[in-house]
Amino acid sequence: MDRRVFDASFKRMAIDLSHARGSVKAVADELGIDPGRLSKWRQKDSSTVRSTEGLNDEQKEIKRLQKELKEAQLERDRSDADARLLV
Repeated sequence: MDRRVFDASFKRMAIDLSHARGSVKAVADELGIDPGRLSKWRQKDSSTVRSTEGLNDEQKEIKRLQKELKEAQLERDRSDADARLLV
């Protein structure tokens, strides 16, 4: 069985949708993914993107760059997985 690979934009959309609707299970069922997977995505997201309240401009910029780096890493991992499937 092939492992499904989700790109960063899909994960972001799923996370945002689950926050908006307030239900991980409902969104996961709708998207055809395991609720545990969506919960893990939400946990990772909340651990890297915490509130910037009380931070100075330099600290906010670091947070923003960390988020961009994480998204780039997810995209790279997706590309690597796609390349392995083609081999």
